[in-house]
Amino acid sequence: MLSADQKKVLGLLRKVPLLAGLANEVLERLATSAKGETFKARQVVYLPGDRSYGVHLIVEGRVKVSKVTRDGKELTLAYRTSGDFFGEACVLDGGPREEMVESMESTATVELVREEFERLMHDAPEFTRRLTLALMQRQRELEAKVEQLIFKDVGSKLAELLLRLGDEHGVAGKRGITLSVKITHQEMANLIGSTRETVSLTLSQFKRKGYIDTEGRRVILADVEALKALA
Repeated sequence: MLSADQKKVLGLLRKVPLLAGLANEVLERLATSAKGETFKARQVVYLPGDRSYGVHLIVEGRVKVSKVTRDGKELTLAYRTSGDFFGEACVLDGGPREEMVESMESTATVELVREEFERLMHDAPEFTRRLTLALMQRQRELEAKVEQLIFKDVGSKLAELLLRLGDEHGVAGKRGITLSVKITHQEMANLIGSTRETVSLTLSQFKRKGYIDTEGRRVILADVEALKALA
């Protein structure tokens, strides 16, 4: 019999796409060792060097995955949202955490312990297939990011970022594609390896040229074709 807390965790596990299709007895087994966690906005989930206990599955919310350079600059590697996961690398190789993860809004996760995660990879082929596809996509995104940081100027990098955010979080409307996710100029700068001041200046230029518009803190992609040409 599952306890009340374990039943709550079971309910959370059923919401995670990565675990879709797993037998109920498997989910119940996971619920006995998994841990549900909640984080407030701007709360650090873990830091580089922290011991890795398991993989976090995001039930709701959004987190930022980043690294801090020796000179103190922050480079954002990715944002993970509902249905995503993070912390898998250190679980697979057994080492300490290498990146920093911070919640960007109120976030709920379920943490699967290393032993259960490895058991799933061995016993559940469909889970392993989904995991492999997700990791392959992340590898492609990382390679594209490295190419972007090395070879492209700020305008091109920012245009490419806006287009990607439009694909992932865009809502089409009469004025263009509105980004449903709120992202600050500093967060954009961290994503493209630039500074907040440079990003703010470039966005102002984009707005003046009619490439983008704004509504409060939300960005609207007003001329997608122009952004594509720039990217």
